[in-house]
Amino acid sequence: MKLTKYDHACFTVQKDNQMIVVDPGSFSPDYLPSNNVVAVIITHEHSDHFDPEQVAAIIDKNPEAVIIGHEAVISKIEVFKTQAVAAGDKLKIGLFDLEFFGGTHAVIHRGVAVVPNLGVMINELLYYPGDSLTLPGRPVDTLAIPAGGPWLKIGDAMDFLELIKPRFAFPTHDAVLSAIGKELADEWLTMAATQHGIEYKRLDSPISL
Repeated sequence: MKLTKYDHACFTVQKDNQMIVVDPGSFSPDYLPSNNVVAVIITHEHSDHFDPEQVAAIIDKNPEAVIIGHEAVISKIEVFKTQAVAAGDKLKIGLFDLEFFGGTHAVIHRGVAVVPNLGVMINELLYYPGDSLTLPGRPVDTLAIPAGGPWLKIGDAMDFLELIKPRFAFPTHDAVLSAIGKELADEWLTMAATQHGIEYKRLDSPISL
């Protein structure tokens, strides 16, 4: 499988000629739709993860693609093919086996409503928690680890990395950080990774899983 990371929380996974797009939001303008997408996974309804215009552009090129997410997201989509899922659900779409975890977004503040959020495991290899630090309760080869956000403390991200102990981890959810902020997050996450024999790397080009 080929993993390609885009700005903020968006990434794609491709196997043979099929692709899944995850969280094409408003903070990911560098993502441009291709014509081999079989599914779009949206972890939650916040605009930095779910941009209706981005989704429409994907479906325009891939009319048979299915949009997958919590009912809170799916209820906002009226004209495209959709599949509502919940924590604990497993789903097979083309060449991809998907499993969903969690259920709620991390708390930002007591005065901010907590929305539904789902983490996803793709082909039992790559785990992405969305905007949460939900543990999947099983081994993880590759971890997309949140590196910044109004709900995240870097120490909590380090603990999350240490608890999961993936083979490889890369940062996500970091468009809210300056260039210096990204360097600082990488420094702390690299420290945690090195202590546990984890390879941690910021993805500037596609990699094979």
